[in-house]
Amino acid sequence: MRADRLVATLLFLQASGRATVAEVAAELEVSERTARRDLEALATAGVPVYSRRGRGGGWSLVGGARTNLTGLTADEIRALFLLTGPSSASPELRTALRKLVQALPAPFRRDAEAASRATVTDGTDWSRTAVTAGGPHLDVLRNAVVAGTRVRLGYAGPGRPAGERTVHPLGLASKAGVEYLVAGTDRGLRTFRLSRVTSVTATGDPVVRPAGFDLATAWRSLAARMEDRMHAATVRARAEASAGPLLERLFGDRLRVGAALPEGWVEVEIDGPSPEVVAAQLAGLGARVEVLAPPEARERLAGLAAELAAVYGRPAATDEGHAPARRRPTAAAPPPTAVSAE
Repeated sequence: MRADRLVATLLFLQASGRATVAEVAAELEVSERTARRDLEALATAGVPVYSRRGRGGGWSLVGGARTNLTGLTADEIRALFLLTGPSSASPELRTALRKLVQALPAPFRRDAEAASRATVTDGTDWSRTAVTAGGPHLDVLRNAVVAGTRVRLGYAGPGRPAGERTVHPLGLASKAGVEYLVAGTDRGLRTFRLSRVTSVTATGDPVVRPAGFDLATAWRSLAARMEDRMHAATVRARAEASAGPLLERLFGDRLRVGAALPEGWVEVEIDGPSPEVVAAQLAGLGARVEVLAPPEARERLAGLAAELAAVYGRPAATDEGHAPARRRPTAAAPPPTAVSAE
């Protein structure tokens, strides 16, 4: 199409600064007559191009002018390429970014290329476990959201075996590096953590979107519901003052530090989904924290202490000087209830 060729001609002039008719023709793989006619058409349309005859002549943009065909500002371009550096971009995104670079004025292009090299993303934690990827089903779910297609979702909830259900994919959300699918179900809107998705099969049936659905609004509502569950129970305890920074890292704004107590202790209150869950989280601090209430939290810690003593307690020596075989506990307490997406 001629319109595409005219845009390509303009981009070539922006990239080269000045070009002869022969160079334009070679770049666009057209005849010199066609190239000259396109250049004249740009000038007639008001694009500031001009020709200079003689040695070193050619066609240029008036005053070195540049046309930003993308409509993006320099700051917007820099932010875009910082966010989508080549180390974290998919092959499709890298191809799109290369095309975008060619559509940018030269000064913008230099900034964009520098920004794309300014960051690196490492998708593993220090144990080399992938943590930032949305899982093998992310691309399929993205396509289902965009296409508006229902899917059969294999999903293993916390503490439950994998099951399959048909859902209406409505959007994807990322919270603290963890990807979630927001979907309509028979029980209303639900979130599904992508790391727990075991399979995705497109049904071909159209998604049914709730009237007036807005993804950002829906996510705020779902996130607030989850946050409320994280504050469903309160545990009272006393802790060594020196344990304060560790408690803050573990519980964040769910920790409240109260009055100072004798011998370097402080009062603390910790919110969580249940007393048992908070108790299990505190168990690793040992004697640096003493839970005072409620009774369920103290009972959970007593049960954990008994289990650990049975496994790791110091065995008594036998007459032969050898330790007896370690006896396993007869019954294990149930694991703490986890709170997460469906």
